[in-house]
Amino acid sequence: MTDQSSYHYAVIARALKIVDAGGPGQSLDDLAAQMGMSAAHFQRTFSQWVGVSPKRYQQYLTLDHARRLLADRFTVLETAHAAGLSGGGRLHDLFLTWEAMSPGDYATGGAGLLIRWGYFPTTFGEALVMATDRGICGLGFTEEFGRDWSMNDLTARWPQASYIEDQSIAPLLNAAMAGRTARLHLIGAPFQLKVWEALLQVPSGHVTTYSELAGAVGHPTAQRAVGTAVGRNPISFLVPCHRALRKSGGLGGYHWGLPVKRAILAWESAREDARV
Repeated sequence: MTDQSSYHYAVIARALKIVDAGGPGQSLDDLAAQMGMSAAHFQRTFSQWVGVSPKRYQQYLTLDHARRLLADRFTVLETAHAAGLSGGGRLHDLFLTWEAMSPGDYATGGAGLLIRWGYFPTTFGEALVMATDRGICGLGFTEEFGRDWSMNDLTARWPQASYIEDQSIAPLLNAAMAGRTARLHLIGAPFQLKVWEALLQVPSGHVTTYSELAGAVGHPTAQRAVGTAVGRNPISFLVPCHRALRKSGGLGGYHWGLPVKRAILAWESAREDARV
């Protein structure tokens, strides 16, 4: 990632946090002043990275936005599956190739795996990224709970693996965030893998429900177990657990903090509308 890209990631991450905290109705001049930028420069930078103006983006953070998403952009996963949107094929706005660790290997807690990790700036704040030689296996955001909590959370999933800090994994993240070909290494129990594959079938800018996910994996009454599997997704954003909502339209939980979930959903909705 170039220094300029890193700077812009940091600017937009901070801007999204300010917009989310302040709610709708903040003026362009006030937002720009808080960012230490001119109104014109802030408007141009924000629109370039988010896809819409700051004023328009604020509309996506209103309390009823999730309900509107469910009403207008609810995804029927069986239809997506029938269309072949699974596995190594075209997975919506990202080209993802992924493979899963075998149940036997998963049961060993990652023994024998070398996992490289690093902290990197993203549009949604700093991310802790982990990768094996097969691809990204972990992605979590540190904004809400800090680096130590995020590191402990991810490493506890594969306690027998070996870990080494390595900034050279940055191109894997950059490709994924830019929508280019990304390699994922999904490490989980068989039921979790089914739920994560179902999440991969939900297009950007659209949402699903926990009950829909339960039906898609063949266990329509296992909504609680599905919710747990969604929460244990180790590769946030790329395996889009943020697109799972309650049937009522409520956001539900998010492992890395609800402000991050709101920001991602609003960002995806804004970019989807900008393409229409």
